[in-house]
Amino acid sequence: MGVRDLHELPKLRDGLSYLYLEHCIVDRKYQAVEAIDKEGRTLIPAAALAVLLLGPGTSITHAAVKTLAENGCSILWTGEGAVHLYAQGQGETRKAYHLLKQAELVSHPEKRLQVVLRMYEYRFKEKLASDLTIEQIRGHEGVRVRKAYAKASRTYGVPWSGRKYDRSDWNAADPINRALSTANAALNGVCHAAIVSGGYSPGLGFVHTGKQLSFVYDIADLYKTNLTVPIAFYVTSLETEHLEKEVRRTCRSAFRKAKILKRVLTDVEQLLDLSQSVLEQGSAADSDSGRPEPLWTPSGDLIEGDLPW
Repeated sequence: MGVRDLHELPKLRDGLSYLYLEHCIVDRKYQAVEAIDKEGRTLIPAAALAVLLLGPGTSITHAAVKTLAENGCSILWTGEGAVHLYAQGQGETRKAYHLLKQAELVSHPEKRLQVVLRMYEYRFKEKLASDLTIEQIRGHEGVRVRKAYAKASRTYGVPWSGRKYDRSDWNAADPINRALSTANAALNGVCHAAIVSGGYSPGLGFVHTGKQLSFVYDIADLYKTNLTVPIAFYVTSLETEHLEKEVRRTCRSAFRKAKILKRVLTDVEQLLDLSQSVLEQGSAADSDSGRPEPLWTPSGDLIEGDLPW
Protein backbone atom coordinates (compact mmCIF):
# COMPACT_ATOMS: atom_id res chain seq x y z
CA MET A 1 0.00 0.00 0.00
CA GLY A 2 1.25 3.50 -0.75
CA VAL A 3 1.01 5.19 2.68
CA ARG A 4 0.38 3.90 6.19
CA ASP A 5 0.43 7.10 8.24
CA LEU A 6 -2.12 9.47 6.71
CA HIS A 7 -0.62 12.36 8.72
CA GLU A 8 2.39 12.11 6.38
CA LEU A 9 0.45 12.51 3.13
CA PRO A 10 2.39 14.63 0.63
CA LYS A 11 0.83 17.59 -1.13
CA LEU A 12 0.06 17.65 -4.84
CA ARG A 13 0.08 21.43 -4.36
CA ASP A 14 -0.93 23.67 -1.45
CA GLY A 15 -4.22 22.46 -0.06
CA LEU A 16 -4.51 19.43 -2.39
CA SER A 17 -3.69 16.06 -0.80
CA TYR A 18 -3.24 12.85 -2.74
CA LEU A 19 -2.81 9.19 -1.85
CA TYR A 20 -1.33 6.39 -3.96
CA LEU A 21 -2.42 2.79 -3.32
CA GLU A 22 -1.48 -0.51 -4.91
CA HIS A 23 -2.18 -4.22 -4.34
CA CYS A 24 -5.20 -3.70 -2.13
CA ILE A 25 -9.00 -3.54 -2.06
CA VAL A 26 -10.73 -0.20 -1.49
CA ASP A 27 -14.19 -0.37 0.07
CA ARG A 28 -16.56 1.96 1.87
CA LYS A 29 -16.32 2.15 5.66
CA TYR A 30 -18.82 4.37 7.49
CA GLN A 31 -18.59 7.75 5.72
CA ALA A 32 -14.99 7.09 4.65
CA VAL A 33 -13.21 4.42 2.64
CA GLU A 34 -10.93 1.64 3.76
CA ALA A 35 -7.89 0.11 2.07
CA ILE A 36 -7.51 -3.61 2.76
CA ASP A 37 -4.36 -5.61 2.05
CA LYS A 38 -2.42 -8.52 3.54
CA GLU A 39 -1.03 -6.28 6.28
CA GLY A 40 -4.44 -5.21 7.53
CA ARG A 41 -6.95 -2.39 7.13
CA THR A 42 -6.32 1.36 6.85
CA LEU A 43 -9.16 3.86 7.18
CA ILE A 44 -8.92 6.76 4.71
CA PRO A 45 -10.81 10.01 5.43
CA ALA A 46 -12.38 10.67 2.02
CA ALA A 47 -13.14 14.31 2.83
CA ALA A 48 -9.42 15.01 3.35
CA LEU A 49 -8.39 13.80 -0.10
CA ALA A 50 -8.60 15.50 -3.48
CA VAL A 51 -7.00 12.73 -5.56
CA LEU A 52 -6.80 8.96 -5.04
CA LEU A 53 -4.34 7.22 -7.36
CA LEU A 54 -4.95 3.50 -7.84
CA GLY A 55 -1.92 1.50 -8.93
CA PRO A 56 -1.58 -2.13 -10.06
CA GLY A 57 -3.41 -4.84 -8.16
CA THR A 58 -6.15 -2.60 -6.77
CA SER A 59 -9.87 -3.20 -6.74
CA ILE A 60 -12.43 -0.60 -5.72
CA THR A 61 -16.11 -1.12 -4.91
CA HIS A 62 -19.04 0.86 -6.28
CA ALA A 63 -19.79 2.12 -2.75
CA ALA A 64 -16.23 3.41 -2.34
CA VAL A 65 -16.34 5.26 -5.66
CA LYS A 66 -19.66 6.85 -4.67
CA THR A 67 -18.27 7.96 -1.31
CA LEU A 68 -15.16 9.48 -2.86
CA ALA A 69 -17.18 11.31 -5.51
CA GLU A 70 -19.53 12.72 -2.87
CA ASN A 71 -16.52 14.07 -1.00
CA GLY A 72 -14.98 15.71 -4.06
CA CYS A 73 -12.13 13.23 -4.49
CA SER A 74 -11.01 12.43 -8.04
CA ILE A 75 -9.90 8.88 -8.82
CA LEU A 76 -7.04 8.12 -11.19
CA TRP A 77 -6.11 4.64 -12.41
CA THR A 78 -2.33 4.62 -12.86
CA GLY A 79 0.66 2.42 -13.47
CA GLU A 80 3.13 1.38 -10.77
CA GLY A 81 4.27 4.36 -8.72
CA ALA A 82 1.70 6.55 -10.51
CA VAL A 83 4.01 6.66 -13.53
CA HIS A 84 1.35 6.06 -16.20
CA LEU A 85 -2.19 7.46 -16.23
CA TYR A 86 -4.68 5.02 -17.73
CA ALA A 87 -8.05 6.54 -16.83
CA GLN A 88 -9.70 9.11 -14.63
CA GLY A 89 -12.90 9.51 -12.69
CA GLN A 90 -14.25 13.01 -12.18
CA GLY A 91 -14.58 14.24 -8.63
CA GLU A 92 -17.20 16.49 -7.10
CA THR A 93 -15.89 19.78 -8.48
CA ARG A 94 -18.23 21.55 -10.90
CA LYS A 95 -16.08 24.55 -11.73
CA ALA A 96 -14.34 24.76 -15.09
CA TYR A 97 -12.56 28.10 -14.92
CA HIS A 98 -9.05 26.68 -15.26
CA LEU A 99 -10.17 24.89 -18.42
CA LEU A 100 -11.99 27.98 -19.75
CA LYS A 101 -8.89 30.12 -19.27
CA GLN A 102 -6.71 27.52 -20.95
CA ALA A 103 -9.15 27.40 -23.89
CA GLU A 104 -9.16 31.20 -24.14
CA LEU A 105 -5.38 31.38 -24.27
CA VAL A 106 -4.94 28.57 -26.79
CA SER A 107 -7.65 30.01 -29.09
CA HIS A 108 -6.20 33.54 -29.26
CA PRO A 109 -3.07 33.63 -31.52
CA GLU A 110 -1.34 36.49 -29.67
CA LYS A 111 -2.09 35.11 -26.21
CA ARG A 112 -1.06 31.64 -27.32
CA LEU A 113 2.24 32.98 -28.61
CA GLN A 114 2.96 34.59 -25.25
CA VAL A 115 2.41 31.25 -23.50
CA VAL A 116 4.67 29.50 -26.02
CA LEU A 117 7.40 32.08 -25.42
CA ARG A 118 7.13 31.61 -21.65
CA MET A 119 7.46 27.84 -22.14
CA TYR A 120 10.66 28.26 -24.14
CA GLU A 121 12.00 30.83 -21.65
CA TYR A 122 11.35 28.29 -18.88
CA ARG A 123 13.52 25.78 -20.73
CA PHE A 124 16.29 28.28 -21.53
CA LYS A 125 16.14 29.85 -18.04
CA GLU A 126 16.58 33.28 -19.64
CA LYS A 127 14.59 36.00 -21.36
CA LEU A 128 14.36 35.56 -25.12
CA ALA A 129 15.11 38.39 -27.53
CA SER A 130 11.90 40.00 -28.73
CA ASP A 131 12.94 39.86 -32.41
CA LEU A 132 13.33 36.08 -32.53
CA THR A 133 10.83 34.12 -34.62
CA ILE A 134 9.30 30.86 -33.43
CA GLU A 135 11.36 29.02 -36.04
CA GLN A 136 14.57 30.57 -34.66
CA ILE A 137 13.57 29.72 -31.10
CA ARG A 138 12.90 26.12 -32.08
CA GLY A 139 16.30 26.04 -33.72
CA HIS A 140 17.93 27.18 -30.47
CA GLU A 141 15.87 24.59 -28.58
CA GLY A 142 17.15 21.85 -30.89
CA VAL A 143 20.73 22.90 -30.20
CA ARG A 144 20.08 22.94 -26.44
CA VAL A 145 18.62 19.43 -26.48
CA ARG A 146 21.47 18.05 -28.61
CA LYS A 147 23.96 19.54 -26.16
CA ALA A 148 22.10 17.83 -23.29
CA TYR A 149 22.37 14.47 -25.08
CA ALA A 150 26.07 15.01 -25.79
CA LYS A 151 26.79 16.01 -22.19
CA ALA A 152 24.98 12.97 -20.78
CA SER A 153 26.84 10.76 -23.27
CA ARG A 154 30.21 12.05 -22.02
CA THR A 155 29.19 11.91 -18.36
CA TYR A 156 28.04 8.29 -18.40
CA GLY A 157 30.21 6.93 -21.21
CA VAL A 158 27.29 5.85 -23.38
CA PRO A 159 27.81 6.20 -27.15
CA TRP A 160 25.27 8.51 -28.78
CA SER A 161 24.47 8.80 -32.49
CA GLY A 162 21.13 10.59 -32.32
CA ARG A 163 17.48 10.07 -31.41
CA LYS A 164 16.39 7.12 -33.55
CA TYR A 165 13.49 4.79 -32.96
CA ASP A 166 10.75 2.97 -34.86
CA ARG A 167 7.37 3.08 -33.11
CA SER A 168 6.33 -0.10 -34.90
CA ASP A 169 9.44 -2.05 -33.83
CA TRP A 170 10.49 -1.38 -30.23
CA ASN A 171 13.47 -3.73 -30.22
CA ALA A 172 14.97 -2.18 -33.36
CA ALA A 173 16.19 0.82 -31.32
CA ASP A 174 19.50 0.70 -29.45
CA PRO A 175 19.46 0.57 -25.62
CA ILE A 176 19.86 4.32 -25.04
CA ASN A 177 16.95 5.18 -27.37
CA ARG A 178 14.74 2.57 -25.66
CA ALA A 179 15.74 4.01 -22.29
CA LEU A 180 14.86 7.55 -23.42
CA SER A 181 11.47 6.44 -24.73
CA THR A 182 10.73 4.61 -21.48
CA ALA A 183 11.76 7.56 -19.31
CA ASN A 184 9.81 10.06 -21.39
CA ALA A 185 6.68 7.89 -21.24
CA ALA A 186 6.98 7.82 -17.46
CA LEU A 187 7.34 11.59 -17.30
CA ASN A 188 4.34 12.04 -19.59
CA GLY A 189 2.28 9.91 -17.22
CA VAL A 190 3.14 11.97 -14.15
CA CYS A 191 2.47 15.25 -15.97
CA HIS A 192 -0.83 13.86 -17.30
CA ALA A 193 -1.99 12.99 -13.79
CA ALA A 194 -1.11 16.42 -12.43
CA ILE A 195 -2.75 18.28 -15.34
CA VAL A 196 -6.01 16.36 -14.98
CA SER A 197 -5.98 16.85 -11.20
CA GLY A 198 -5.65 20.62 -11.68
CA GLY A 199 -8.75 20.86 -13.86
CA TYR A 200 -6.90 21.50 -17.13
CA SER A 201 -7.36 19.74 -20.46
CA PRO A 202 -4.50 17.46 -21.57
CA GLY A 203 -5.59 18.01 -25.18
CA LEU A 204 -5.34 21.82 -25.39
CA GLY A 205 -1.64 22.23 -26.11
CA PHE A 206 0.24 25.39 -27.02
CA VAL A 207 3.46 24.17 -28.64
CA HIS A 208 2.05 20.75 -29.53
CA THR A 209 -1.38 20.45 -31.08
CA GLY A 210 -3.86 18.01 -32.54
CA LYS A 211 -3.65 15.18 -29.99
CA GLN A 212 -5.43 14.44 -26.73
CA LEU A 213 -2.07 14.65 -24.94
CA SER A 214 -0.75 17.84 -26.57
CA PHE A 215 -0.64 19.82 -23.31
CA VAL A 216 0.99 16.85 -21.58
CA TYR A 217 3.81 16.95 -24.15
CA ASP A 218 4.15 20.72 -23.67
CA ILE A 219 4.63 20.37 -19.92
CA ALA A 220 6.78 17.23 -19.97
CA ASP A 221 9.23 18.94 -22.34
CA LEU A 222 10.00 21.44 -19.58
CA TYR A 223 11.72 18.77 -17.48
CA LYS A 224 13.28 16.30 -19.91
CA THR A 225 16.84 17.62 -20.15
CA ASN A 226 17.17 17.77 -16.35
CA LEU A 227 15.39 14.51 -15.58
CA THR A 228 14.75 11.87 -18.21
CA VAL A 229 17.85 12.47 -20.34
CA PRO A 230 20.41 11.93 -17.54
CA ILE A 231 18.32 9.09 -16.10
CA ALA A 232 18.22 7.26 -19.44
CA PHE A 233 21.97 7.58 -20.00
CA TYR A 234 22.78 6.61 -16.40
CA VAL A 235 20.66 3.44 -16.46
CA THR A 236 21.96 2.47 -19.90
CA SER A 237 25.52 2.77 -18.58
CA LEU A 238 24.72 0.07 -15.99
CA GLU A 239 24.24 -2.46 -18.82
CA THR A 240 21.38 -4.11 -16.95
CA GLU A 241 19.40 -6.95 -18.50
CA HIS A 242 16.15 -5.31 -17.40
CA LEU A 243 16.68 -1.90 -18.94
CA GLU A 244 13.11 -0.62 -19.19
CA LYS A 245 12.17 -1.85 -15.71
CA GLU A 246 15.23 -0.18 -14.15
CA VAL A 247 14.52 3.06 -16.02
CA ARG A 248 10.96 3.16 -14.65
CA ARG A 249 12.19 2.42 -11.12
CA THR A 250 14.83 5.14 -11.31
CA CYS A 251 12.29 7.60 -12.74
CA ARG A 252 9.85 6.99 -9.88
CA SER A 253 12.58 7.73 -7.34
CA ALA A 254 13.79 10.83 -9.21
CA PHE A 255 10.26 12.19 -9.71
CA ARG A 256 9.52 11.90 -6.01
CA LYS A 257 12.81 13.61 -5.12
CA ALA A 258 12.16 16.41 -7.63
CA LYS A 259 8.53 16.75 -6.40
CA ILE A 260 7.29 16.79 -9.97
CA LEU A 261 3.61 16.37 -9.02
CA LYS A 262 3.80 19.51 -6.91
CA ARG A 263 5.85 21.48 -9.45
CA VAL A 264 3.63 20.82 -12.47
CA LEU A 265 0.58 22.75 -11.28
CA THR A 266 2.67 25.67 -10.01
CA ASP A 267 4.54 25.84 -13.31
CA VAL A 268 1.29 25.64 -15.32
CA GLU A 269 -0.15 28.57 -13.37
CA GLN A 270 2.94 30.66 -14.09
CA LEU A 271 3.16 29.68 -17.76
CA LEU A 272 -0.50 30.51 -18.33
CA ASP A 273 -0.02 33.67 -16.24
CA LEU A 274 -3.11 32.94 -14.15
CA SER A 275 -4.03 35.58 -11.62
CA GLN A 276 -5.11 34.71 -8.10
CA SER A 277 -8.66 35.75 -8.99
CA VAL A 278 -8.77 33.22 -11.84
CA LEU A 279 -7.36 30.48 -9.60
CA GLU A 280 -10.02 31.18 -6.98
CA GLN A 281 -12.88 31.71 -9.42
CA GLY A 282 -15.69 29.19 -9.14
CA SER A 283 -15.17 28.34 -5.47
CA ALA A 284 -18.91 28.80 -4.93
CA ALA A 285 -19.61 26.07 -7.47
CA ASP A 286 -17.52 23.65 -5.46
CA SER A 287 -19.27 24.48 -2.21
CA ASP A 288 -22.69 24.07 -3.86
CA SER A 289 -22.72 21.57 -6.71
CA GLY A 290 -26.25 22.55 -7.73
CA ARG A 291 -25.56 26.28 -7.96
CA PRO A 292 -26.04 27.72 -11.48
CA GLU A 293 -22.98 29.55 -12.74
CA PRO A 294 -23.24 32.92 -14.55
CA LEU A 295 -24.59 32.90 -18.10
CA TRP A 296 -22.48 33.95 -21.07
CA THR A 297 -23.61 36.70 -23.45
CA PRO A 298 -22.09 37.76 -26.82
CA SER A 299 -20.83 41.00 -25.25
CA GLY A 300 -18.64 38.96 -22.96
CA ASP A 301 -20.59 39.99 -19.85
CA LEU A 302 -21.87 37.39 -17.44
CA ILE A 303 -25.42 37.45 -16.15
CA GLU A 304 -25.81 36.48 -12.52
CA GLY A 305 -28.87 34.64 -11.29
CA ASP A 306 -30.99 31.60 -11.85
CA LEU A 307 -31.64 30.02 -15.21
CA PRO A 308 -34.73 31.45 -16.96
CA TRP A 309 -36.86 28.37 -16.42
